[in-house]
Formats: sequence, structure tokens, C-alpha cells
Amino acid sequence: MKKVTRKILFPLNILVALSLLIAYSSVVISPVKIAFPAFFGLAYPYLLLVNVIFIIIWALNFRWEIIISALVIIIGLNHFNNYIRLRNNETGEYDFKLLTYNIRLFNHYDSESNSEQDIINYLRSNNPDILCLQEFYINGPVSEMKKDFIKPVNKNYYVHTKFVTIKDDRQYGIVTLTKFPIVGSGDILHPNSGSLSIYTDILIAADTFRVYNNHLQSFKLRRMEKSFLEEIYNGDQNDTMKDLRNLSFSLKKGFAQRGQQACIVKDHINSSPYPVIVCGDFNDTPISYTYRKIRKGLKDAFVESGSGAGFTYKGKYPPNRIDYILFDSRIISSGYETDRIKYSDHYPVKAYFRISD
Repeated sequence: MKKVTRKILFPLNILVALSLLIAYSSVVISPVKIAFPAFFGLAYPYLLLVNVIFIIIWALNFRWEIIISALVIIIGLNHFNNYIRLRNNETGEYDFKLLTYNIRLFNHYDSESNSEQDIINYLRSNNPDILCLQEFYINGPVSEMKKDFIKPVNKNYYVHTKFVTIKDDRQYGIVTLTKFPIVGSGDILHPNSGSLSIYTDILIAADTFRVYNNHLQSFKLRRMEKSFLEEIYNGDQNDTMKDLRNLSFSLKKGFAQRGQQACIVKDHINSSPYPVIVCGDFNDTPISYTYRKIRKGLKDAFVESGSGAGFTYKGKYPPNRIDYILFDSRIISSGYETDRIKYSDHYPVKAYFRISD
């Protein structure tokens, strides 16, 4: 390796290694107080990849600098395990199957074709025992949903919903459907936000479980991203810088709001009289304060039973893992799957559970 090249690569390696360390700190630093580390946490998979590339470069040239990125990766190996699981995934015996899916309003507000029938067909073929949906869209009374959606999927489902009116009869919300009787339910308020969380107490055999269905604060970038990409394409530097600032502000606000919402949800979980399952779209990665806060004391179905890359988001931004199924230690995970279907900008995830004796 030429000396000049090494002088360039060495400080770059230090920079990306430090960036990865900052990403690790995002799980313990509340974005309500300091949002800066959360930006690095969002980029974790790609910071990790760049550090791996540096390891390869130094290894090929037999340089001691290989220890820089290697040491930083080893320090955060537990974070790596939250993204990628190197095992064969075989589903064992189970008592019930739970599926969670952000269905993106059935693509109603995009130019893509309506995905409702495709999603109905997919859910009917999977036939989950518990089904948690986020970004559910209806145009009309909620009662019509039972006829047009729930009945075609499985007419025997018990239903718990929470909707917010957009305009006229148009509403969006979250839906929990279950084959098991519902013995209690409620919702969790998120102040100054359209985010939604509900809990449903479900009786399975002689045991009651509380299922939390969440759609936490999004970054609200859909309108912004269009103008931002257009300005980059047209070469309008002034407007591009303005949109970069707006983008940064929107990300920062989203991190902070989710941090607050994570605390609210976790306080409610801690007060549950029943074993809990917590699922939904957290809109945050495993390297985040939101995930770490809510997961504390719970197991992650992907970490316990998943395999391969755990990415659940496949939209316009780089893939990442933002949809989760967490559960109480009194439940046993016997399988986990992510179905790579294209009816939304999220993938549905499924977990198979056994009830411990």
C-alpha cells in the first residue's frame, strides 16, 4: 500500500469507527434531550458495512490498522445480532401464530394500484391466530370494514380498532384481530401526535395475554422527499440546502417524539397484570432509544428465532428493520418469518409462540 493512500485511509477509518461508536450510544441517550446520536443509529447497518470494508482493506495489506474497525465492531456485536441472525430457521410446535403488518393505507395515496385485495388474499392464506395491522385505511363507517375486509380474511375474528378521522368519512388507524376471545381492551394516548397504540387482553385457553399494537411517530417525509429529489435532479442548490435543513429538523423531531412515546408505552407495559406481546411499526431501528426502551425486560422474536437479515422496510429509503414482535419471558418463541411481498413499503413479520408450562 502506498504511503499517501494510507495517510488518506487512516483518518477516514478513524472517522467511520467513531461514527459507529456514536451509533451505539444512541440506544442509551434519549433523543428528547440530545438527538445527535440518533442520526448515527439510523445509519448503523451502513456504518457497519464501511467498517467491514476497512477491515478487508487493511487485511489485504497486512496492516495493523485492521484492529481499529475490528475492535469497534466487537464492542457492538450485540447490536449486530439484532440485525442479522446466522442460523437455520425452522418453525417448531406452536400454540398460536401472530402476524404484524404495516399495510400503508392500501397504497391509497400513491400512484400505485390499490393493494387491498392482494393483502386480503395474503392474510387469508396465512390465517394468523392474532393479526396486528397498522396504517389501516377506510373510506366510510367502521362497520363497513367488517364486511369488506375482516369477513373475507376470517369471519371468526374478534375485533379491536382505533381510528383517527382524516376528512369526511376517511379514517386511518390500527386494527387487532384475534381468533381468541377479547376480555379487555384500551388505547394509549400520545399527546400532540397522530400515532396510535392499543392494547388487547386475549384469552388463550386458561391464560390471558395482553397484546400491544403500535404505530409510533413517523418522520413524515413523504411530501418533502418528492420536492427534495426534484431539486437535486434540477440542480437547485439553494432549495436543496433548504430542504436538507427541513429534512434534518423533521428527523430530529421524529426521534424526540418516538422517545417520548416509547416511555409512555413502556410505563403501560410495566403496569400490565398479564404477560405481554408488543408488536407493530416502531419507525425506529434496533440501534435506537425507542427500541431499547420498549424491549427492556422483553425478548425479540427475530433475535430468538429469526434468521438472515431482519430488514422489514423496503421503501424509498435504504432498507432497515423497524417492525417488531417483542414478548414476555413467560412465552416461548418457536419460529419467526419475514415475507418479502410488495403490497406495502413494509414487509409483514410472523412469530410462532408456545405457552410455557
